[in-house]
Amino acid sequence: PFCGNVETQKRGSRTGEKRYFCPSCKKSFSVNHRQRRLPLWLPHIDGVPERKLANEYALSEGIVHKTIVTELDALPENSGLTLEYANITKYSGILILDGKYVKVRGYERKIPLLWGLDYLSHDIPVMLLAPSENEEAFSRYFRLLKETGYRLKIVVVDDRAGIATALKRHFPHALVQLCHVHYLENLRGVLKIRTEGTHLEFFLKVRELLKVRDFGTLKQKVSELLLRYEHTNMLYTQIMLGVWGRRRELFAYLLVPDCPNNTNLIELYNSHLNGRLKTVKGFKSFHSANRWLNGYVVRRRTKELTDCEGRFKHLNGRCSLEIAAKDVVAVRKLKDKLGGKREKNAPEIER
Repeated sequence: PFCGNVETQKRGSRTGEKRYFCPSCKKSFSVNHRQRRLPLWLPHIDGVPERKLANEYALSEGIVHKTIVTELDALPENSGLTLEYANITKYSGILILDGKYVKVRGYERKIPLLWGLDYLSHDIPVMLLAPSENEEAFSRYFRLLKETGYRLKIVVVDDRAGIATALKRHFPHALVQLCHVHYLENLRGVLKIRTEGTHLEFFLKVRELLKVRDFGTLKQKVSELLLRYEHTNMLYTQIMLGVWGRRRELFAYLLVPDCPNNTNLIELYNSHLNGRLKTVKGFKSFHSANRWLNGYVVRRRTKELTDCEGRFKHLNGRCSLEIAAKDVVAVRKLKDKLGGKREKNAPEIER
């Protein structure tokens, strides 16, 4: 540790630690061989480059990479964690669902990671890397979710083709709530709000319309706007008829207590994942992508929450899998098994 010389001499032991002498710098040092090294997949998933890990642990980059791959392969599959450790009754049944696109060699376009957060626990019961985002992919996702025993009440999602059909196939009584943020953003594009101010007044009226709390008030306000714009602007009429026609999807959240009307929570997770993917710069195969993303999600589920605010402030200090656990002690043992314990004399890794 002082001069980097590897030719050292054994000099007995002291308090359970082996003593060594370096003939190069004439200094002695101790090593505790019983302490476990921090698994390399953890700092790697958290954003530490393989080259830096190699320097910190005096290993070659090839060995670091192979070790990380081996450790990721040994991790449990994400839905398997849900089956073994999660208490289904502790889930809210409110699923915030989204897709995050990743670059994989062999695919002309980026392919989606479908994942969803249970709203009240912030846990991720199921993830699925799919070749494309379509009805078949959503059907596979909901089938995996159903196999875990998850009691889905409502799924909050942006406007995706095929999701409603796939949902009814596996959860016929579950509701769909369209994200208001995405709906209004699409409307901004149609009305060219960001480049022109012509339709701003009408857009603000639609935005206020989405804040009503019952269908009676909604019907009244839609009727008033239709009468006002019926003979002046056909685009406005189409938009108002669209709001009324999709009222069950736009206001389903009113039927489920604690349900949000947006996907902001998972967008925060998408933002964090996007930052990590920038350092990865794509995957060599579907298998390597699925392996890494499974490790990432397992890490998210077993890492303590620290930044929750407002109504979720009480979640801080616990991991999401622990919040939804059958047995908290078993989850803590799992965390120790996956993460190990840092040695006292191990090099500090900048996070």
